[in-house]
Amino acid sequence: MKLAILSCGPNSYSTRRFKEAASQREHEVKVLNTLKFAIDLQQGTPDLYYRQKPLGDYDAVLPRIGASITYYGTAVVRQFQEMDIFCANPAYGIANSRDKLRSLQILSRHHIGIPRTTFVRDKKDVLPSIERVGGAPVIIKLIEGTQGIGVLLAETTKAAESIIELLQSQKQNVLIQKFVAESKGKDIRAFVVGDRVVAAMRRVAQGQEFRSNVHRGGVAEAVELTEEYSETAVRAAQITGLRIAGVDMLEGKTGPQIMEVNSSPGLEGIEKCTGLDIAGAVIDYIAAQVDFPEIDVRQRLTVSKGYGVSEIYIPEGSKLVGQTITGTKLRDQDINVLTLYRGAKSIPNPRADRVLEARDRLLCFGKLESMRTMVPQKIRRGRRPKIKAL
Repeated sequence: MKLAILSCGPNSYSTRRFKEAASQREHEVKVLNTLKFAIDLQQGTPDLYYRQKPLGDYDAVLPRIGASITYYGTAVVRQFQEMDIFCANPAYGIANSRDKLRSLQILSRHHIGIPRTTFVRDKKDVLPSIERVGGAPVIIKLIEGTQGIGVLLAETTKAAESIIELLQSQKQNVLIQKFVAESKGKDIRAFVVGDRVVAAMRRVAQGQEFRSNVHRGGVAEAVELTEEYSETAVRAAQITGLRIAGVDMLEGKTGPQIMEVNSSPGLEGIEKCTGLDIAGAVIDYIAAQVDFPEIDVRQRLTVSKGYGVSEIYIPEGSKLVGQTITGTKLRDQDINVLTLYRGAKSIPNPRADRVLEARDRLLCFGKLESMRTMVPQKIRRGRRPKIKAL
């Protein structure tokens, strides 16, 4: 495999480890500076130049896009995708993860725990918003902050008002978020590769610091995740659009609470903490994808007029509750069930005799008109349509 690592920091720990792991596995690997690319566009032949020369052939790309170059970095990754080169993380996933508001908006419509969050611009909305998330203390976050930078704890409502007013006067967009007190300055970082968590650590804040990031002086310890936490981390990464991700979770009273999904998670803290070869796991995953690539059905199925991928929600009282998948006669309506989602669990290619329950969600491929008839009238008239044509 010929691999390109996109990185502006060739000497950083993570970049060096990825290069080392690829070389140990006898892959050809090069570190390419993301900002040294030129994107050429013409009909039928998207192309890239690197340092004024045509880019050579590559089998795969591992993006390590820093927050300060997200726009240009995602444009480069997108160009690799258009050239049909496998990208460990797609451009849209990177863009989703970089915007804290966008990523929480995407996660909020799924059955995944997130701290209650609000986003406001008008000064009059600040006090009601603080009350809606549970009152002070609250967490105030810059939408594009990283490594704990731009994350503040406001102990009182008055302090929260002052902080928000100051940040907004500097044209900063901020989120107001419920403070999960039971986490007690701790969080969990799960390192997701494909459909599994390959390593996890618990980070504990020191002294009066409430942020547990290692960059902020937090202490890390290896941890074995429960099935609930592992499944939540994998689903959060997949919903955001990432294959390689660092998923940060709080340990709330009701289970895992997603704080952030990171598209370029660092290796140093978690490798040293767990003693695991995480870089090697990432390289092995990329190599497997190059040999047997997954197909993005959202792009490949658009040629089938009238067909697409949609999600069918089964509410309380639905006639589908208590029926098996065979009993629903979906196949007779040209609808195939790809995955069944039940709570935090995903069941791919569910058996035909699987009995459906209320609040199940079915990811289906089939005739869109038939799937529209499956959406209850109340949901169809609401603001959260479940059917999405491709």
